[in-house]
Amino acid sequence: MLFAPVIRRSAFAPSMRSLDRFFDAALQAPIAQTNSCRIEQDDKAYTLSFDVPGVTREQLSIGIEGNVVRLESLPEAARQYKAAYELPQDIDAASSVAKLENGVLTLKLAKVQPESKVTKLTIN
Repeated sequence: MLFAPVIRRSAFAPSMRSLDRFFDAALQAPIAQTNSCRIEQDDKAYTLSFDVPGVTREQLSIGIEGNVVRLESLPEAARQYKAAYELPQDIDAASSVAKLENGVLTLKLAKVQPESKVTKLTIN
């Protein structure tokens, strides 16, 4: 009698279901969350929340260039903050809003909406 072990293919090949679950969870969660910054998004804007206790609005500088947001406290501030975040899409600085309440800076950064370049042709 000959004994041949049976090896299941699924034991050695990763299941695509686990990869699908990973991407589903990643797309539903916030983009990122660190100790001092929380980033969320919706269809029209990104929302960034920073913990900046001990700093007034006059002591903070926010710069937006394309898809990069730079946050920096001025040298005379009680605490020093300096960070830059690169977002996946360009930001409309004119439509964006910054608010500082109780040591939490909240930036609502509007996404640049792509303009349609579709040209309609008439049918002859």
